Amino acid sequence: MNHLTAAQNIFLGREPCRLGGLFLDEDKLNQDTQTLFDRLNLALSPTAAIGDLTVARQQMVEIAKALSFKSRVLIMDEPTAALNNTEINELFRIIRQLKSEGVGIVYISHKMDEIQRIADRITVMRDGCTIDTVPANTAMEQVIAMMVGRKLEQTKKHIPDTSANEVLLEVRGLNRGRFVRDVSFNLRRGEILGFAGLMGAGRTEVARAVFGADPIDSGEVRVGGKLIQINAPMDAVQAGIGYLSEDRKHFGLATGMDVASNITLPSLKRWLKWGVFLNQSAIQSVSQQMVHKLRIKTPSLTQTAKLLSGGNQQKVVIAKWLVQDCEVLIFDEPTRGIDVGAKSEIYKLLNELAAQGKAIIVISSELPEVLLLSHRVLVMCEGRITGEVAGDVATQESLMALATRRDSQAETVH
Repeated sequence: MNHLTAAQNIFLGREPCRLGGLFLDEDKLNQDTQTLFDRLNLALSPTAAIGDLTVARQQMVEIAKALSFKSRVLIMDEPTAALNNTEINELFRIIRQLKSEGVGIVYISHKMDEIQRIADRITVMRDGCTIDTVPANTAMEQVIAMMVGRKLEQTKKHIPDTSANEVLLEVRGLNRGRFVRDVSFNLRRGEILGFAGLMGAGRTEVARAVFGADPIDSGEVRVGGKLIQINAPMDAVQAGIGYLSEDRKHFGLATGMDVASNITLPSLKRWLKWGVFLNQSAIQSVSQQMVHKLRIKTPSLTQTAKLLSGGNQQKVVIAKWLVQDCEVLIFDEPTRGIDVGAKSEIYKLLNELAAQGKAIIVISSELPEVLLLSHRVLVMCEGRITGEVAGDVATQESLMALATRRDSQAETVH
C-alpha cells in the first residue's frame, strides 16, 4: 500500500501493541522491521513511504515481509521484469544470502541468462505439465527445445526497400518537458522502426505522447499526410494509431473480461444493432477470425484474458488494434514477460504485419531484439534522438555508443 510505510506494510494486520493491545507500539514495529532489513543488509528506513520507493526497493520490502512470517520457501515470479542490471545484482545477492541461510527459492523466469546465474536446478514446464528437471548447467538450446516442444525456427531478418513507400506517420518537433526534446522522425508503410536507448532515455514517453496518453508542449503529428490534433488516445485511435503499452495488464487489457470482449472493445460502436444492442454474432465472428489469424491459444472466446499466457495476452492486444483498422502500430516492450517460444511467434507476427503494409514502431530494452526486428533504428538519450542506424549495419556496440551520447547532434549511419 503506497500510502503506508515499509514497516506498516510488512506487519499489516500483525502490528505489535502495548498496554493490552490498546495502542500501537511504533517503536517495536520499526525495530522489528530494522532487524529484517539488517538481515538482508538493506540500507532502507522502516519509516520510508512505499510510494516513494523504486520498484526494486518495493520488491526488497516484499521479501522482508515474507521473512517476517519465518517463511522457509520463497516463490519469486518474474522478479526482475522491471529491474535494471544493478538492481538485479542486488536481488541476486539477497537470494544467495537467503539460500545460505537454508531458505528454499522457487525462481520463475523466462530469462535464460538469469536462470543459469542463480539456479541450482531447472524445471521446465509446458502446457501445464512438468517436462523435466535438469542441472542448471544444461545447454540452453536443450532447455529451450524442452520449453517449446520443438527447435525454434530462426527468425531471418529481411530488410525490404521501403524508401518509396508512403509516409504513414510523421512526427515533427515533439516536446514534452525534459522527457521528450525536439523529436522528429518519419515512419513508412511496411517499415519496422526500432527505438533503442537506456532506461529513462524517453522512448516510452515519445510513444505515449504520439498516442495522446500524455500531453505535449509542442510539435506536430501527421498520419497519411494529414495534421492530427491528438489530445487523448481516442484521437490517435481514430487516426489509425494503435499502442501496445509496456504494461499490457494495466493499460492494454481488461483482464477481467473475456477474449472476444477485449478484441472488440475499442471498436464497440461498430457492433451495435439499431444503435442500442450489441451484435454478438458479429463480435464472435470477427474475434474467431483474429484468434485464427494471430494463432491465439485459448480454449474459447469466453476465456478470461487474465488466464491466458503472456504471449497470448499480447496477441489479444494486437488483435484489438487490427480489428480497429489501425495502420500504425506502436509496440512498447512487445516480448516482456513472455517465454522464448512465444517471443519467436511475436517476431514472426510483426514481420507478417509489416509485409501486409502496416507501419510499426518497436521499443525494446533488449538490443538483440531491436537488431533482429528493425529495418531502421533510432537511438535516444536524455529525451533526444542521438542517431539513426540502418538495420543491416546496426550492432549492439553502435547502438550503445549512440545511447550514451549526450550532444544534440544526431548521427546517421547507413
